[in-house]
Amino acid sequence: MPDLPTPQNAAEAALFSECWDAVLSYADLCTSGSAAATQLATEAFTHGIHEARSTTARTKNTGRRNPQLPRIPLLLNSVRTTAAAWEAHGQGHRLDPDLRLWLNSEKAARYTGPPLHRPVALRGLKDLQEPDAALLWLVEVEALPLPAVARRLGLDPVAAAEELGQVRTLFRDRCHRNHLDTPMDADCRSYARLLDAVTRSPGAETPEDLSRHLARCVECAEAAACLRLHGGGLPAALAGGVIGWGGLAYLERRRRAAEAGLSGGRTDAAADTGLAEIKEAAPRIGRTGLLVAAVIVSGLALTVSLMPFGTGDDRGVSARGNAADRRPVADPAVSSPAATTRVEGSLVSPGPVATGVDTGSKSDPEPQGTPSSPARATSKAPGSKGSKGSKGSTKPSGSTEEPASCEVKYAVVDQWTDGFQASVTVTSAKALDSWRIGWAFDDGQRVTQMWDGTVAQDGSRVTADAKDYNKSVAAGGSFAVGFLGTWHDGNTSPDAFTLNGGRCTTAH
Repeated sequence: MPDLPTPQNAAEAALFSECWDAVLSYADLCTSGSAAATQLATEAFTHGIHEARSTTARTKNTGRRNPQLPRIPLLLNSVRTTAAAWEAHGQGHRLDPDLRLWLNSEKAARYTGPPLHRPVALRGLKDLQEPDAALLWLVEVEALPLPAVARRLGLDPVAAAEELGQVRTLFRDRCHRNHLDTPMDADCRSYARLLDAVTRSPGAETPEDLSRHLARCVECAEAAACLRLHGGGLPAALAGGVIGWGGLAYLERRRRAAEAGLSGGRTDAAADTGLAEIKEAAPRIGRTGLLVAAVIVSGLALTVSLMPFGTGDDRGVSARGNAADRRPVADPAVSSPAATTRVEGSLVSPGPVATGVDTGSKSDPEPQGTPSSPARATSKAPGSKGSKGSKGSTKPSGSTEEPASCEVKYAVVDQWTDGFQASVTVTSAKALDSWRIGWAFDDGQRVTQMWDGTVAQDGSRVTADAKDYNKSVAAGGSFAVGFLGTWHDGNTSPDAFTLNGGRCTTAH
C-alpha cells in the first residue's frame, strides 16, 4: 500500500485534510470492511493527488487550461477507478458486492468510454472554471454552509449567494450544450428543445409524451435533472453523475456529517489561502480541568485569608520571612499537571525534574500572587511527592540512564467533534528488522482505525505492530503510522512512547 503524499506547503496540507475525509467516506461505501476501506482510500488519494499535480504542471508549462474537476470530485473519481483496478487484478472480494456488479456493467463503461457518451453532469462540471466548480460542489454535495465556502474560496460572503446563482446558471448552460453534443437518436433529438423549455420554468408542466420518454431514456433523464435548477434535485444529479455508483449514498453521508457538525460542516475557513485551516478544536473542560481550577481558586482564597493585617512592624517581619512560608497552601504551579507542551502539533517533554531542597535563600523572594517561575514549578519541597510530569523518571539528577535510540513526532492532522486524525512518525538510530511502537493516552482517547500498522489498545496503552511491507527500517531511517480516533473529555498528546520496549524521546 503506498504512503500518503507529503503536502508541498501549508495550503496543500489544509486541502489534503479536507479531501481525506471525503475520500475515506466514499471508500467505506465501496468496500466490505474498514481495513479495505483505508487501503482503498490511501491508494486512490495517492493516485489522485499525483494526477492533480501533473495536470497543474502541464497547465503552467503550456499556459493552456486543462479541463479538470475540483479536488474532492477528482479524488472520488480516483476511488472509483482504483476500485475498478482491484476488480481487474483479483481483489474484487474486498469490494462491496453491488459495486462489483456495477463495475462489470455498461453503466461503469460510460465513465471510461468516449467523452461524448459520459454523463452530462460530469462533463458540465469539468467545463466550468475550477473555482466555480468547487463552489458548486462544496455547497450542493458536501453541504457546507455558504459563508464558510465563500471564505474558503476567497469570495465576498455578502455576494456569495448571487455568485452561486450565476454558477448554477452557468452549469445548466454547459450541461445543455453537452446534451446537444451527445450522439443521440432522432427521438431524443426531437425532445431536446422541449426539454430545455420545460426545465427552464419552475411552473411549467412536463407534457405526457416527454414524461414517457424520460422514463425510458437514461441520458435524457440525466440531462433533465441537470437542467432543472429548481425543485432541489441538483445535488443528486451532481453526485450521481460525477461519482457514479453510490453517489446518492455518499450525498446522504455528507449531509448527515454537516448536520452533526463533523468535517463536512466545519466553518473555520481561511480567507487568505482560500482553504480551511488545520486547527485543533477547542477542547472541552473535563473533570481534570475542573479539579485544577478548584485547587487554584482554593489556594487564592487561603492566601488572602492568611495575609497579615497587623501593624506595620508585623508586615515588615512577614515580608522578611522565608519565601516558602508566604507561598499559598495550594500552589497553583505545583497543583497543575506539568505534563507536556504542544508546539505546532509536536510533543515536547518538560525539562529534567529538579530534586534539590529549596532553602529559600534567595535575596529577593517572590512577592505573593506572582506566578511561579518554570524552575520553581518543577522543584520538589522536602517530603513532597514531586510535580506530575509526562510519566518520566523520578531518579535523582545525578543518576545515569541509557540514552534513547529513537525519536517520535506526534501530530494531530485534523480534529472534529468527538473525533480526530493523527500520525506518529518514528526515527530510529538503529536498523530494525521489525518494530512495535507504543504510547499512552491520558484523556481516554480510543483508536478506531489505523493504516501502515496493526493496532491494539488496552485501556490507555496503545501498541502498533509493523505491516509486512514496512518491517525493515535502516539506521537513521523513519517510519510512520496514521490513525483515526475518538475523544470525549480532552485530546491532549499521548506520552510514554516506546520502540520495541525501549523509551523514545519526543521531537522538539
